[in-house]
Amino acid sequence: MNYRGRFAPSPSGPLHFGSLVAAMGSYLDAKHHKGTWLVRIEDIDPPREKPGAADQILRTLETFGFEWDESVLYQSKRLNAYQDALHELARDGLLYECTCSRSEINAIGQRGIEGIIYPGTCRTYSPGSSVSNTPKALRIKTSEHPIQFRDGLAGSQTQNIAKEIGDFILKRADGLFAYQLAVVMDDAYQNITHVVRGADLLTSTPRQIYLQMQLHLPTPSYTHLPLVLNEDGTKLSKQSGSQPVTGSTVMTALKSAWDFLGQIDTSTSPESVAEFWTWAMDNWDTGSIKYNK
Repeated sequence: MNYRGRFAPSPSGPLHFGSLVAAMGSYLDAKHHKGTWLVRIEDIDPPREKPGAADQILRTLETFGFEWDESVLYQSKRLNAYQDALHELARDGLLYECTCSRSEINAIGQRGIEGIIYPGTCRTYSPGSSVSNTPKALRIKTSEHPIQFRDGLAGSQTQNIAKEIGDFILKRADGLFAYQLAVVMDDAYQNITHVVRGADLLTSTPRQIYLQMQLHLPTPSYTHLPLVLNEDGTKLSKQSGSQPVTGSTVMTALKSAWDFLGQIDTSTSPESVAEFWTWAMDNWDTGSIKYNK
């Protein structure tokens, strides 16, 4: 099967250096393997989105020489597909309504790998037994059967979703679809074969594989890149106030991202953006990336 990769930023702010690293990794891995590279805008969480951020991200990618091979996909145009997936899961008896607030879950749940494990409070309620006007999320029933996969950098991974995460939300109480559902549906829709992204999403991968299994969708190959961290050890992000990459520092930023990914010395690399990408595609080597656990 031909390699199909993607970069999927959320429009919550301008592209920063950590996003550039993720974009470069996914782009070069696709192009080095003579594959197709796509861009998807994950715009299904309006409260977190900034006006004009999606267009700004695309302009920045163009300025930095990224070339996507098909039209940009916007998740906000895919809501019917997500709802159809929920109908399928509901028919299989895998969904239930949840009225638990975050404070209620925090009070009775135990801490897991991503915050508090959902204790399954609403799983045994019969449909319609909750107060009708109470906002309801939709959760999927998970299994204690471990999900296993091999990451391209982190190696063998195993997660018991039921014990380490709990039943997770697919549609929020405010009516918005959850990332885990949308990303699974869109990777399948776009025939993505290889997902190269930041290591902050490594622990999300078992949930996505679980959903792929329940929805009878293919599972891509996964590679999670090391994260760019702030001085205090936290992830560099838009929320932490990281500075955007700009057109005035294109070559410097490209070479810095290349160096961060552990690739060969850039002192002999070309000086123009177009020449850099041609050179980088030829010299890309995932074996040189140092994974930071």
